[in-house]
Amino acid sequence: MKVVVQVKLTPDAVQARALERTLPAINEAATWVSKVAFERFGLRASVRDLRKLSYGELKAQGFGAQAAQHIIKRVVDAYTALRANIRAGNLGKEGSPRRRKAESKPIVFRPNAAHTYDDRCLSWNYDAQTVSIWTLDGRIKDLRFACSPGALKQLIGHRKGESDLVFRDGKWFLIAAIDVVEPQVFAPQDWIGVDRGIVNLATTSDGDNHQGRRLSRYRRWQARKRAELQAKRTRSAKQLLKKRARREARHAAHINHKIAKTVVAVAQRTERGIAIEDLGGIRERVTVSRDQRARLSTWPFYQFGEFIEYKARRAGVPFIEVDPAYTSQKCPVPWCGHTERANRPDRDHFCCRRCGFAGLADVVAGINVRTRARSAWVFVNMPDPTPT
Repeated sequence: MKVVVQVKLTPDAVQARALERTLPAINEAATWVSKVAFERFGLRASVRDLRKLSYGELKAQGFGAQAAQHIIKRVVDAYTALRANIRAGNLGKEGSPRRRKAESKPIVFRPNAAHTYDDRCLSWNYDAQTVSIWTLDGRIKDLRFACSPGALKQLIGHRKGESDLVFRDGKWFLIAAIDVVEPQVFAPQDWIGVDRGIVNLATTSDGDNHQGRRLSRYRRWQARKRAELQAKRTRSAKQLLKKRARREARHAAHINHKIAKTVVAVAQRTERGIAIEDLGGIRERVTVSRDQRARLSTWPFYQFGEFIEYKARRAGVPFIEVDPAYTSQKCPVPWCGHTERANRPDRDHFCCRRCGFAGLADVVAGINVRTRARSAWVFVNMPDPTPT
């Protein structure tokens, strides 16, 4: 299982100047290689062809052999990703303005875009918590990094492959890939159904409710500040808007991490699996009131599901996604199962029109998710029929 660990670099003045000179130069060179690739091969450049055209020039500019190879490969990977997005329709249909714009010009790399280092350009000293990294000013040794004890343990035991050098908000980071062995998934005794929402971010079939009221206040405050900055329409205001957007995204990821960690810990302790609703395409399928549109479109529901899935895999907890249709309108009583929109008279409450069962609407949805997971798990693990 591939995961990443982020460590913070703490360079001194000399080391910081070397890094500040190297990363923009790498991205400027990548933009030049991208232009050459687009002029000669369109969107279909290969590493072999680009190496013949650009390797010598990159070496003449002072890039090492391995650094030059990484620049070329990075350009080819960028065009490969662009072609994949075009095939998948992520840039619109053929002839759409967005797709025409992407196909009509070469890819440009931002001055501080992240760059990849392999073990030939970057080496780690875990005992001293330092790295040795290649730059245009020569190799920097004894560049210190800081991380948590848990992250350091993961790096020592599982780091494998390449690492990315990132410059963000005036700070330097290394993002390292680690390869963790997944434990065997245990046979679940039962399931925990998780209902995702806007007011209540996650509600389980056990009745645990992770509310988002404090988060909602924070996001409304951010929205007001964003509106004030947008009204100024200055260059510095735009820079602050980008900075605030990154901060809000980090805050949302932190909240999702905390909730997912709690749910997985409960499931692991009670030997139960985790079931969530498959909310793919929710923004296209669901119509909400005008004041709810921003909240629906900005909260990362998909990210929360991804966090629960990968944390469950790391803990060996079974995980499954089920059909979300009518989970908040169906009566959870086994002998009833009546489904009607009137069963949910308002956002918070559920009352079955047939049998009279009443409860919190989000908890009822979690129970229905759990019930569907029980049936789905049986079909998923059903042995293949014996051929006659």
